[in-house]
Amino acid sequence: MEMYFETLQSYRIAYVRQVGPYGAGNVEAMDRLKQWANDQELLTESAILLGIPQDDPASTPAQHCRYDAAIVMTELEPVHSDAVETSELSGGEYLICKVRHTAEDMQQAWNEIIPHLQKNHHTLDHTKPVMERYRYQLLKNHFCEICVPVKLV
Repeated sequence: MEMYFETLQSYRIAYVRQVGPYGAGNVEAMDRLKQWANDQELLTESAILLGIPQDDPASTPAQHCRYDAAIVMTELEPVHSDAVETSELSGGEYLICKVRHTAEDMQQAWNEIIPHLQKNHHTLDHTKPVMERYRYQLLKNHFCEICVPVKLV
């Protein structure tokens, strides 16, 4: 697994929100977002999709957990649709973990992330969401990136 630090820029996003237990509903939200983005001709090889869990299932009841399936938008792309909402994600310092897009590899990544942060004198920045970033070239090879917001200890 490849891990490195990256400063992400702020993003303007269009997103579909799913509320309920994380799992199959997240996939459905991403499918709805992809359909909308495809209809808008936004699903190009340069598109960046994001999966953004908004709540920690350890402290939030499953029926209240929010998940946003998002696509990064430029300032020039208008969004006039009842199918999606828009928002801004603030940038900052992130630990990027490139992993195979399987449940096992994602779990293994989480087992290594916190020790890696501690070793590199960082901690999780709880003011920003953790994200899964999907870019065409990575997805084509069955990889994704876990983006963990961090700050120096």
